[in-house]
Amino acid sequence: MSQPRRAPRHRVWTALTVPALLCVLAACSGGPGDDAAAPAPSVSPTPSGPPGTLFDNFHYSGPDDPSLAAHGWEVRTGGGGPGIKDSWSAAGAGFPSDTTAQGGRVLQLRSSTDGTGQGTRQVEVQGTGKNLFTGTFAARVHFSDKPTSGRGGDHVVQTFFPISPSDESANYSELDFEYLPNGGWGTAGPRLDTVSWYKADPPDRVSHTLKQRAEGWHVLMVTAMNGTVTYSLDGKELFTSSGKYVPREKMDIHFSNWFIDTPATGGPRTWDMKVNWVYYKADEVVSQADVQKTVDGFYSAGTDYVNTVPKA
Repeated sequence: MSQPRRAPRHRVWTALTVPALLCVLAACSGGPGDDAAAPAPSVSPTPSGPPGTLFDNFHYSGPDDPSLAAHGWEVRTGGGGPGIKDSWSAAGAGFPSDTTAQGGRVLQLRSSTDGTGQGTRQVEVQGTGKNLFTGTFAARVHFSDKPTSGRGGDHVVQTFFPISPSDESANYSELDFEYLPNGGWGTAGPRLDTVSWYKADPPDRVSHTLKQRAEGWHVLMVTAMNGTVTYSLDGKELFTSSGKYVPREKMDIHFSNWFIDTPATGGPRTWDMKVNWVYYKADEVVSQADVQKTVDGFYSAGTDYVNTVPKA
């Protein structure tokens, strides 16, 4: 079972800190005597790399790091669904050290609740390029079966998904991994749902459920080529879709950690989802072994970010 269709998302950029804002303004305005026609330097230039490739291992200082936006990411704030509406917060996004991660650093998505809507904070980090279509999507993700603090049992959803920039698009496309350690919507957990969407409203999608615990690190992959979408977990194929349930327009990658509902009080608790790295290869089906080989090469070379995907 997949999530009920979310309410329209309101995408709002996180605010830059004052020093970062001054830095950006200075780069745009130039100093005395500068040639007005000279282009402003990028906050963090896109490095060269294999063509049609996106890679990021999330080596950032925080959600207001100018390089995060320069590399095509934003932390969602403001209103809309899914889950507890109007509870999206940048406070849950961080980039801590983690000895269990390749390279020792992660994107951490920490959601929290005290069982009330007012006391709930959800977190989502999303791409902004609107330029990912067919090919291979992969991410190394850590799912949690238990809260980092507080009581367990919440209906939390930990997700990785490429999705259309607009829910109202006539060519709406969405390819989901959704992990529900405690179930939800009247179903028992744990469960890992893979879902291919054709239309957001009314919902039109096909899905598959893997009923097993998935706590820990996993490589999640979606390939979309030649009219077929294939989902795999650690190299094992889970589900395929075809026909109308394939991408029809360019998408962005999202990572999200949110609550279906707030069924119980019981004090504050926090839930962590972590992302080690993300990879995309345009217009090619790449095996997990070859994805990992490429990622290992980036780490060995000290490369934190590559984006050679043509802009939208």
